[in-house]
Amino acid sequence: MAQPETHDHDQSAFRAHLPDLSSPRFVAMRSQDPYEYAQAFRDQQSPPWLHALYTHWQALLAEPFKGITSDGVVRPGLFQLEDQGVPIDDIVAAARHAVAQMDETQRQRTHYHIDSAEWRTWSNPEFLLSDKGIRLDEVSGGLREAVMQVLRASLSPEGYDKAVAAMRINGFLGELVEAPAIMNEFSYNFVLFGDEPSTAKPWGFSFYGHHLCLSAFFYKSQMVLSPCFTGAEPNVIDAGPNEGTKILQAEEALGLRLMRSLTPEQQRRAQTYAKLKDPAMPHGRWNHDDQRHLCGAFRDNRVVPYEGVCVANLEPSLQRLASDVLAQYLLYLPARAREMRLVQAREWFHETYFSWIGGFADGDAFYYRIQSPVIVVEFDHHSGVFLTNKEPARFHTHTILRTPNAGDYGMALRPLIPGVEQDFVWEGQR
Repeated sequence: MAQPETHDHDQSAFRAHLPDLSSPRFVAMRSQDPYEYAQAFRDQQSPPWLHALYTHWQALLAEPFKGITSDGVVRPGLFQLEDQGVPIDDIVAAARHAVAQMDETQRQRTHYHIDSAEWRTWSNPEFLLSDKGIRLDEVSGGLREAVMQVLRASLSPEGYDKAVAAMRINGFLGELVEAPAIMNEFSYNFVLFGDEPSTAKPWGFSFYGHHLCLSAFFYKSQMVLSPCFTGAEPNVIDAGPNEGTKILQAEEALGLRLMRSLTPEQQRRAQTYAKLKDPAMPHGRWNHDDQRHLCGAFRDNRVVPYEGVCVANLEPSLQRLASDVLAQYLLYLPARAREMRLVQAREWFHETYFSWIGGFADGDAFYYRIQSPVIVVEFDHHSGVFLTNKEPARFHTHTILRTPNAGDYGMALRPLIPGVEQDFVWEGQR
């Protein structure tokens, strides 16, 4: 696997864009708890662009789930039940232990039907827009550690470290803007789906909050871990007990290396837009929140046409590099499951497209996407939300992993799972 050449631009560059904490926005934020903060967002409809998006999300949620596609037609037969060697016994034991630490109210708030639409209500802004399950910064230390053990058991060691890094950077951002009640290391919600965590029946969990959203579906030793959203603003901690924590540098460096390694003609075809907010973009291709992302929260049914260059037409070394890019987005998966997903992705390189928006010189901010019938990954440098940079910068990054064609949330697998015996005869006395 290719190692990323991380270019350590001044890791404290974000400090030139720290906000004025005496502004009304931050004064109000410091005085609110997460519920007051979310209610004020709804009541005041501010910021208006995000409230408008929130309203649009409700309309998207009202649609039945279909899945992301390239042309509006879901392809059948792409995903099968298989033994991925996921350590399901350990995962189930950890999840059951977490449930045992909950009181009755917490258990009722945390459990949802396996087919609940609440699977789809994760979102990455700091606003608590979907208040379900338990929030880790509000529960006992024992319960919080039990939930973290569910993540530790479910994810690869390096995937767990990545998730913890995202959480710690979120806490660092909360300290920077003096609003730790809204954003801290444990300002994340945990929800369970299914009758109970089981080694034999389908179930899953959602873990979501600012800049980290994980949706995990389990059936026996198989795991679907998508959608996944991972982001950071800034992307490094430069002071305090977690100084040196970084995230998403590999995704950035490997994607940039792939773009720079293309021939000039391939670069021309890959670069769908030269500017991050390009006048040539059609209406709706950019918005304030997702910016260039197409497959973010609530976009479960989006039609995303292929763009860019076909990976199968690249030389073998660049195909391997494309595989290495995908591996970073699949890092959360346990090793065997990750390798099986990579094998599947490589089998579709004849219909896998790499596209790019923006420049690719030193210091340029950019967006890229790799898309096939079985995987979609997106990387985007953003302008400031809490920091004040008006233009996208490398210290604010969003990434997304999706499984198209109804693969998200394990939806494509569910019809394949044997059901409960339908015949029933009462054998007792009437």
